[in-house]
Amino acid sequence: MKIGVIGSGTMGHGIAQVAAMATNEVIIYDISKEIVDTGIKKIKWSLDKLAEKKNINKEKANQFYNNIKGTVKIEDLSDCEYIFEAVSEDLEIKKLVYKKLENNIKDDAIVASNTSTLPITELSKHMKLTSRFIGTHFFNPPVLMPLVEIIKGEFTSKKTLEITIDLIKKFKKEIAICKKDVPGFIVNRIIGPLLQEAGWMLERKEASIMEIDSAAKYEVGLPMGLFELADYTGIDIIYRAGVEISKRDKSNVPIAPIFKKYFEDKNYGQKTGNGFYKYETNKYERPDIPKNLSKNVDYIKLFAPAINAAAWLLRENVSTKEDIERAVKLGLGFPEGLLKLADKWGIKKVADVLNEKKINNKNESYYEPDPLLKEMIENNKIGVETDSGFFKYGSTKKEYEEILTVKEYPIAWLIINRPHRLNALTTKTIEEMELALDDLQTDNNIRALILKGEGEKAFSVGADVTAFTGLNSKTSVEVAKRFHRVFDKLERFSMPTIAAIDGYALGGGCEITLACDFRIATEKSVIGQTEIKLGLIPGAGGTQRLPRLIGETKAKELIYFGERVSASECEKIGLVSKVLEQEKFIQFVKEFATKLAELPPLGIKYAKEAIYKSRKENKEGYLFEAESFGALMLTKDFMEGITAFFSKRKPEFKGE
Repeated sequence: MKIGVIGSGTMGHGIAQVAAMATNEVIIYDISKEIVDTGIKKIKWSLDKLAEKKNINKEKANQFYNNIKGTVKIEDLSDCEYIFEAVSEDLEIKKLVYKKLENNIKDDAIVASNTSTLPITELSKHMKLTSRFIGTHFFNPPVLMPLVEIIKGEFTSKKTLEITIDLIKKFKKEIAICKKDVPGFIVNRIIGPLLQEAGWMLERKEASIMEIDSAAKYEVGLPMGLFELADYTGIDIIYRAGVEISKRDKSNVPIAPIFKKYFEDKNYGQKTGNGFYKYETNKYERPDIPKNLSKNVDYIKLFAPAINAAAWLLRENVSTKEDIERAVKLGLGFPEGLLKLADKWGIKKVADVLNEKKINNKNESYYEPDPLLKEMIENNKIGVETDSGFFKYGSTKKEYEEILTVKEYPIAWLIINRPHRLNALTTKTIEEMELALDDLQTDNNIRALILKGEGEKAFSVGADVTAFTGLNSKTSVEVAKRFHRVFDKLERFSMPTIAAIDGYALGGGCEITLACDFRIATEKSVIGQTEIKLGLIPGAGGTQRLPRLIGETKAKELIYFGERVSASECEKIGLVSKVLEQEKFIQFVKEFATKLAELPPLGIKYAKEAIYKSRKENKEGYLFEAESFGALMLTKDFMEGITAFFSKRKPEFKGE
């Protein structure tokens, strides 16, 4: 398919790169050669970076780059089958583009506007091809962010929607479908009320900036505080989005005065050096948000308006609950879905908070609990405590917070369910993994276990460094020992275990796979013990298991250099047993597990235990690994490694 992209700015060149990496011929248009060339140079830089990090090989990087051509002639788009418009978020500018495009497009071509707030139905009226006009909201940066919202306008045809879904899937992106052209679509319809409520709580002096951000990060588990997110995104962008949504829906969230003030004062956040926090440089900085302030805020009061907005989306049939959860997890980095959080906290508690806010704030109708919430309470569907809320609980599909197990007898799946963080591991992940293993071990109908990471980006990138910073030497040793206990339980699991590796398996993620009987990977997968890059050593059994699997010399090379190794190279050294094309991957893993499940279970159990005992288990090695891991946590080198990681620079270790 030949794809056109109008606009070579941040979003335009990103979308062009994503399309080119799906082996499409791409032509990128902008108003001047200088602007086009700048966009294409950025694509080249990005592809080279991916090759440098071994996410793709150099040959692929060159192939993808050669798929892209630039132009300043809009008529050069006339033979494109699909065109993404990615110009400024300004209705008048978009209208001018459509006027130019109207006479330079194929009769059956589809046009998709990349917008986060502007109405698709209204935009489509500026072109004759209203049935072939659709919205696609990519997230920034498009190459890295896994989610795309697809928005169906009032006149968008079913065929246009189907073609768009198929194309975005070929881009290897996750999809959330907005079935109605409502203000804010899905993600902004939810994040808007959340950010504005944070602003109103500040206005009403209910909490400070630090307290609100601390609660969002450490109590709910968001990757950023809410004001931190506003600074990172740009307060100007958030304010304009709020204004745009309010124009179309007067009943929506009222804009908090603090956002209006900061917008008018041109304090936009990170990019201007001033926002809710101050920034010393133009480089990305993380404000220091104390964890001990997190208990000062009732997080249900903070999140209740966003849950109300999600209930509205569901009741109005704007989106499915699955797509809402996917949108907040992949688009906003929620550790679990917003509806799942509501079920966990209790629907009645959420409604009570909203009613309290309504009374305390001059009967503000915005806080009126959505009719869906009221109906759920009447039917006693108030969440986990009644086994039914937005979701039903207690089925063969068991969900913890960061782990998911699925039983498809005689096979079971144990899934690391943190795709928004590339399935990075926290202490909670490991605790839940242990609970899941205990539960699965007692089910006599299971004959084989498959471990995988949710999504197609990563099996697991290892420890979530934001969850492990601040540990002292003693607690670090205890964490390492907990990892040892759980991974040993996995290694000694009585049934055959398969690590299905699709994407990154780094650090602790790699160590999980080492505890499995078999490792099967996709061609794009990258595996490595990368802890040395942070000034650490593998702390979850990597120094013990890796030498046994691939030999001491090769294991030293992987551990000392901390390099990421391609799946094909891992197959050569015996680290993985099979490498497959992604299209054939899951089917092969299922068939392999099924064959294992047909073997005599008692025979397999005793064979596994005999092989384990043949190693003459050396507890001394594991203890030394844990204690070394803890000692390294206190070094200046580790602090340098962490600082460099967050600053995205090469660390300078001094042996201190």
